Amino acid sequence: MSTNMLNGAQVIVDYLIQQKVPYVFGLCGHGNIQFIDALFERKADIETISVHHESVAGFMADVYYRVGGRPTATFTSCGPGSANLPIALANSFLDSVPFMAVTGNVPTSQFNRGAFQELYRHYQADFPSTVRSCCKKVFQPTRGEMVPLAVRQAWKTMVTGRPGPVVLDVPFDVFMEASASEAPKPEEWSDNISCRCGADPEGVVKAVDMLLSAERPTIIVGQGVRWGGACNELLKLAERLQIPVAASASGLGAIDTNHPLALGLVARGGHYQANHATRQADVLLALGMRFDDRTSSSWIPGYSFTIPPTKLIHVDIDPEEIGRNYPVALGLMADVRTFLRQVHAELDHRNDLTKRADARKKWLVAIEGYRKEWDKLVAPGFTDDSKPINPQRAAFEIDRGLPEDAIVVSDIGVHHNWLLGYCKPRRPDSLIGSMGFGPMGFGVAGVLGAKFAAPDRPCVSVCGDGAFFMHANVLGTAAEYALPVVWVVWNNYAYASIRGLQRGYLNGRELATDFHNPKTGERYNPDFAAMARSAGVEGVRIDRAADLAEAVRGGINANRPYLIDVDIAADINPAGAGVWELPGLGQSKPSIGTQYQPS
Repeated sequence: MSTNMLNGAQVIVDYLIQQKVPYVFGLCGHGNIQFIDALFERKADIETISVHHESVAGFMADVYYRVGGRPTATFTSCGPGSANLPIALANSFLDSVPFMAVTGNVPTSQFNRGAFQELYRHYQADFPSTVRSCCKKVFQPTRGEMVPLAVRQAWKTMVTGRPGPVVLDVPFDVFMEASASEAPKPEEWSDNISCRCGADPEGVVKAVDMLLSAERPTIIVGQGVRWGGACNELLKLAERLQIPVAASASGLGAIDTNHPLALGLVARGGHYQANHATRQADVLLALGMRFDDRTSSSWIPGYSFTIPPTKLIHVDIDPEEIGRNYPVALGLMADVRTFLRQVHAELDHRNDLTKRADARKKWLVAIEGYRKEWDKLVAPGFTDDSKPINPQRAAFEIDRGLPEDAIVVSDIGVHHNWLLGYCKPRRPDSLIGSMGFGPMGFGVAGVLGAKFAAPDRPCVSVCGDGAFFMHANVLGTAAEYALPVVWVVWNNYAYASIRGLQRGYLNGRELATDFHNPKTGERYNPDFAAMARSAGVEGVRIDRAADLAEAVRGGINANRPYLIDVDIAADINPAGAGVWELPGLGQSKPSIGTQYQPS
């Protein structure tokens, strides 16, 4: 190779540096050692973080973006190394989070020869087939000269339109082949592309007309508002027109949950004031959300929504989501921040906005009544001192122990439902969770990515015992890189959310959901605090609710990796104003209210 030429690996690394990628997260293998060598050459410009499982790298890249607003990259080797990544890819894909996965593959000269770790039975070097369904696109350059085009197109695909992860699958020899004298320049390609598309101007006028004429208007937001940077515009609209704002689980925190216009969560386990407002609304403005089954009470009318007769205005950057689950009175393909700015510009030309906002007072007073009913229903759980710890009390105490700038990264499990119900996120990145694919380990590992993105903010993972045991290798990474993160292990000795389904739908026919000795019946889990200490991480055990908030504060103030093992009851389910149906098995019942029947 000419001394003036970069090889394929060097082109990729240089392009990442030009895109201001600060970290790459990954794991070595024989298929990517040349890429790692290119990272070594540029270690002053980009930091390489080595993990102990490939999915951890993907979860870290995912949460890094949600906190820092900047995509990063992962690196994995051929065969099982990269085959460990699709869980994290699918999670990011369904939650519209971008990162670039650089995967190694076998040399092109060995394609279709069954080389070590080649997927070849259906097509040569066929790793791309493994990930096509869980990323935006796969790029596989097979010559060095193809790398510049592949890397710049992969980046553009990742960040434009509806964001999402991409895979750059590179054969071993292509990492080493002469590629180009320089990497593509982002300022000539992706930097000048904007996908902040506005809505049809006539549609904006119609949307404003509908909102202003409504008697019971309600806004519901998803993560398109949070990650799309539209929170300020949302708050301005809510206050300007005095319209209450509800949130899907993905949108919670888009406005401060303590704001008078914040309704809280709409879901099967949603707050009464939120569900009861969205199902009574005469006009519902939905911004950057999917209307999934949990948010929509399995699409059963009268629990989360009643569409129709509610007139739905649905705004999303992905037109495929508009009209997917509900008919729309008005559907607008647009970036939600741009749309809201258009709405404000249109309102600037309207008269009597104050008078119209005053007309909403009756609606807001009614909602305040629903809020009081909800607060009365759930009040006992906040002071329950029983053992094991009441899970509602646990969520409340965890929230109480957090400073205002803390970042909580929740894992998947019953604890997530409790956090959504009883934590009070103050800002868009206060409470982060996986809402689409729902893989265990997201929060266990993702908190490391949060800390890299926000080194000056407290970063806490709340994770189930099942998920933590599954991904306990993160202790080593935190110790190696001296990352002062806190894990709160919600230890209920079960895959409790699934055991709850067995009890609720299968008449208590429980199997494979408890952690116990089958001979003695004694509950079993490792000593997670001792496990943490063995890895060089401070570990403590908490079994009294009154000690939990202080333990969280202590873990944060320790300024080192810290684990809190908390003994929490598994037999209490969160209250909720919605329902959920498992087809063929029946549906749950709301804890408050009944199915709404519009007059």
